[in-house]
Amino acid sequence: MSDVADYLGTRPPAPTAAVVPTVPLVPISSRSPLADAASSPQGKPAGLAAPDAKRAGVPCSSCAMQSFCMPEGLTRAEAERIEALICPSRTIRNGETLFRTGDSFQSLYAVRAGSFKTVVMHRDGREQVTGFHQAGDMLGLDGVCSGHHSCDAVAIEDSQVCIIPFHLLEAMCRDVKVVQQHVHRMMGGEIVREATLMMLLGTMSAEQRVATFLLNLSGKLSKRGYSPAEFHLRMTREEIGSYLGMKLETVSRMLSKFQKDGLVDTHGKQIRILDMDGLRRV
Repeated sequence: MSDVADYLGTRPPAPTAAVVPTVPLVPISSRSPLADAASSPQGKPAGLAAPDAKRAGVPCSSCAMQSFCMPEGLTRAEAERIEALICPSRTIRNGETLFRTGDSFQSLYAVRAGSFKTVVMHRDGREQVTGFHQAGDMLGLDGVCSGHHSCDAVAIEDSQVCIIPFHLLEAMCRDVKVVQQHVHRMMGGEIVREATLMMLLGTMSAEQRVATFLLNLSGKLSKRGYSPAEFHLRMTREEIGSYLGMKLETVSRMLSKFQKDGLVDTHGKQIRILDMDGLRRV
């Protein structure tokens, strides 16, 4: 979500549970199954995929996520230079890991389609979800500080990312001011997300946390051309609970309460917001 930040932590020794497979980064050579899942017109129910079908090799200028990933005010030559440094989009299957805690930081990853969760591990081996990221979001900024990633990024549906080598981006930042400003805005956004997450976990009731989660997700989907009132959750309720600092049962109880109060209508992962103003008043 746009208003929350990853907790930066240190992974303890690996637990005995099964390890999530690391993604084999294989370029997409034909129409991906994401293409059908990612297409949804304005005002229609949608999940967290990009609004348009994607193919590998589609230029940034033709990508529906351009306004989220690319800075404004680039000249044609500057835009072509950015496109030249971005690696072809890669596919990451549901459950695969884009990067892990401790991995060397080399690149940023612009989510082109699909959804990810970022997680850190408690010392006792429990997983803590620190963020959900969808098309148009940038992954990997956690590695800028130390040169190593401080969380795992795991796909929660079949997804695509564009890989941006950071050393090349840094060189362009020195030459093109609008690119430097765009990177600064992304880093500033991470600071805002962290502060908002602390407020969410530290001052809000369980009811307010779930309401805020739904409202923020609704706002992000609206900006990407989807219906703000009806959407499909890609994350499980257990993952939502981990993110919001509550148990799965509490998340389910809050959603049932909202449904009883006429604020939302839920059917599994399908969510329909019936009273947006009422949800804001929670």
